Amino acid sequence: MPKAFDLYQSPDAPVSDTALTWNMYGPGVESVGRDGRPEQAPVPEPGDDQLLVRVDAVGMCFSDVKLIQQGGKHPKLYNRDLATEPTRLGHEAALTVLRVGKNLRGQYSPGQRLAMQPDIYQQGKSTAYGYTIPGGLIQFHLIGPEVLSADDGAYVLPVAEGLGYAETALTEPWACVEGAYTQRRRLTPKVGGAMWIVGHKNDPTVYTFSDGLNAPATIILTDVPAHLRALVERETTARVEIRDGLSPSDYSALSEELTGGRGFDDVVVLDPHSAEQVAAAAKLIARRGTFNLVGQAPLDGNPLIDVGRLHYDYTAYVGSPGPDIAASYGEARNRAELQPGGVAVFVGAGGPMGQMHVQRAIELPNGPRTVIATDVNDARLATLERMFAGLAEERDRRLVIANTAQPGNSLRELVMRETDGEGADDVIVSVPSAALMAEAAAVLGPSGMLVLFAGVPNGTYAPLNVSNVYLHNAQFTGTSGSRLSDQQLVIDKTIAGALSPNRSVAAIGGMEAAQEALRALMEGRYPGKVVVFPQASGLPLIGLPELKERFPDVAAKLGPNDQWTAEAEQALIERFWKP
Repeated sequence: MPKAFDLYQSPDAPVSDTALTWNMYGPGVESVGRDGRPEQAPVPEPGDDQLLVRVDAVGMCFSDVKLIQQGGKHPKLYNRDLATEPTRLGHEAALTVLRVGKNLRGQYSPGQRLAMQPDIYQQGKSTAYGYTIPGGLIQFHLIGPEVLSADDGAYVLPVAEGLGYAETALTEPWACVEGAYTQRRRLTPKVGGAMWIVGHKNDPTVYTFSDGLNAPATIILTDVPAHLRALVERETTARVEIRDGLSPSDYSALSEELTGGRGFDDVVVLDPHSAEQVAAAAKLIARRGTFNLVGQAPLDGNPLIDVGRLHYDYTAYVGSPGPDIAASYGEARNRAELQPGGVAVFVGAGGPMGQMHVQRAIELPNGPRTVIATDVNDARLATLERMFAGLAEERDRRLVIANTAQPGNSLRELVMRETDGEGADDVIVSVPSAALMAEAAAVLGPSGMLVLFAGVPNGTYAPLNVSNVYLHNAQFTGTSGSRLSDQQLVIDKTIAGALSPNRSVAAIGGMEAAQEALRALMEGRYPGKVVVFPQASGLPLIGLPELKERFPDVAAKLGPNDQWTAEAEQALIERFWKP
């Protein structure tokens, strides 16, 4: 192993007195750094409860673009005045411990490698790394209790030396992808919550409620059949409120009166017919609330549903034909993983995160038999073909790559053609477009699952075929961010050889190139992830195929199809690190 790389990995790796840093002073990419360049900052000694860490690699993420656009108005910055209290981007970070405060000795040691889990909470408040807590676009910095002693303990994960630095940084976005297929929704009535059941009194169905009726603290009944009212009053220990005779225009006032506008934890709509009624009631779901539809006839149209809240607030739409209201709940009827042997469609598959979803589907044991990857950019589709055609053949998966902007090849035409009119088992949307989300929901087959991976702001509505939820067991899900357990799973899969995060790397740059890397991210210049190596001085932003001409010694260590490797990273550090 080269001598410089040995020193780089050593517990005795040198630390400079100053560090280059890209502080962010307001909205706009020009507000990152000073006059387009990084600044110098002193490198302090750690306090008793702090670590001094070296930042080895930082992945650029489209979430950074939202912060650049919004500045201090971003929800995770709480109207912070960045001009006087700047933050720092870079939440996908690989770190190495260099110095350890005395109270942390025994827990951490010099030379130890860490992956950052940025979705940090302190006393229930989001204080994410790269947002509220300044992130990884700096060469060295301190981390202390704000990271190491937050709500879930330490928001860093130890990693083995076998993982590359880019691989380690990319375990975070990969954790977001992995998290999209773990159950985030609450699928039982909330204990101590407020449940609202709305129906109509001439409904002839004889309803039962086999499980969960004792969970809520309050149950509000609106125009339910007499037998169900008697059942609830007889069987539950909850406080029962009767609010009959309400029209959809009255629903908001009911929520304001009984929940202070927070919304109902569980909403049950019996024998629904009106899209207007369902849309009005759905606005009143509390964060992480459930919306349970029980009926046997379709609605008179597709109600407008807040697709932003599906992604950010984990609102759960469940349902069944009845008559047991409780039959809608639970894992058995509400899956989160891709359908084994099914047809999975990825909308916006050519972007960095879309690529990860496609790769995961192909590499997933017992995953979908057919993977349909769509985009409207031919260059990105060509990259998908180059990256994954061989992998799909190796894993015996059928990969269909298509441009849905071409005439006769709309998403609906494509999916129905490829599924003989049955519709898809899973549709994953990685494009923040309400119109695309509605289009995606319309191509679901029986028991199909719609995953809204891309986030649109809360209050963004799209017409969704909610009738399919209770008539045909459709799933509407969405996720935002990841958990420590998701990231640990990605680390474990990578070490086991079941996952290759390095496939996602499309371009690299050194510390001075960080602002240009952000511009490239905003432009969509590269068909994959851009990774900055803060310790690489003088490395321009460069796509991996360009390395052959500019830096052949690094390019020689790339894998097939110019795939990034730990060996290429080693050669990069040898060339550009100045101890």
